[in-house]
Order: sequence, then structure tokens, then C-alpha cells
Amino acid sequence: MTEILFYHLQNMSVESVLPPLLEKSLQRGWRAVVQTASEERADALDAHLWTYREDSFLPHTTWRTADAHDQPVVVAAAETNPNQAHIRFLVDCAALPADADSYERVVLMFNGDDDEAVADARNAWKDGKARGFAVTYWQADERGRWQRRE
Repeated sequence: MTEILFYHLQNMSVESVLPPLLEKSLQRGWRAVVQTASEERADALDAHLWTYREDSFLPHTTWRTADAHDQPVVVAAAETNPNQAHIRFLVDCAALPADADSYERVVLMFNGDDDEAVADARNAWKDGKARGFAVTYWQADERGRWQRRE
């Protein structure tokens, strides 16, 4: 059964949270797709993933490249899964994809300081529950470690 994890971002950005989660996904042997709300945002995240840390390499590409199907991480601006990903990350209010049940895990990251993003996350929670997915809510503690909340 697909798990949907809701990551409530407060006082942190997608740019700081996403790379470590992608690294953990790759350590598990999973392929990943990161879906954004626009092509411009996908390009910005693509650039960020090349430079987010000097001592790290996160192999990835965008959905536009011919070899996207061979890459472990693909950044996309649409509901596409060119690399047959196991996990899908949704950022910038990207909606749950129609094929959400084809993933082991979907991670929806939302800005807790943005009322529209919170409302979109609540709607996605209801949608996920209605579709029979296992949904969980995660929030960082005062040390920045992710804790499951009820």
C-alpha cells in the first residue's frame, strides 16, 4: 500500500529539506521523482541539487532529457514518471498524482506559513484518505529532526 507522508515545513525551505530526503531514498535503492508546480521552479531545483553541498553528489536530471529513464532522480513539472520511481516528492503545492498508487511512498512537502499551501495539504490529506492510502503527518522538532505527529 502506498504511504503518503505530509512534511510540514516551518522555518525551513524545500531547498534545505529535499536533498537529504533524496539521499536517503537513494541509499534505500529507490528511484525518485520530484514534482514542482512550474517549469521555472523545476529548473531552479535542478540547479540547486547540483550545488546544495560542496562535498556531495546527487545524480539527477530533469524530465526534458533523453536519458531521464536511466536517472535515479528526475525533477519534473508535471505528472510524469520517466524513471519508474519508487517515491514521488511533491513540492510547491503540486497535487497528488492520479497514479499515486504506483509508488511505494509519496512525500508532500508544504509551507506551514502559507495559508494556501496548508489548505492544499489538507485537501490532499482528505484525498489520500479517501483513496485508501496510509497517510502520516511529520513535523520537525526543535532540533530539526522529523517527528511523526498525530
